[in-house]
Amino acid sequence: MADTLRKLKAEILQALGHPTRIAIVEELQRAELSAGQLIERLKLEQANASQHLAVLRNRQVVVRRKEGNQVFYSLRHPAFAEVLVLLRHACLGILNDSRELLREIRAEEVRQSGTRKARR
Repeated sequence: MADTLRKLKAEILQALGHPTRIAIVEELQRAELSAGQLIERLKLEQANASQHLAVLRNRQVVVRRKEGNQVFYSLRHPAFAEVLVLLRHACLGILNDSRELLREIRAEEVRQSGTRKARR
């Protein structure tokens, strides 16, 4: 059972492993949207949008419903939006750590530069 759940998690993460699919999920966390609305908002080609939506659908991230000749998409579960919020927080933490490291490197360069000048 644990392996089956891990496999499902991996499949979902693979589905979210493309910037366009992340953008689609971000749009759908606000509201259900038609395929046309997603295409317009994200400036996608129709064929490209269809491929990404198929991946998200096949991996159970989004569901669709037909109304007349339109297809509407929504997140299968709100937790998918929460995953992206958590990832955003993790990314901000990584970027803050990198910024701090860059400050330390720059400070070290200034100290070394001052030491070299003093030796001359």
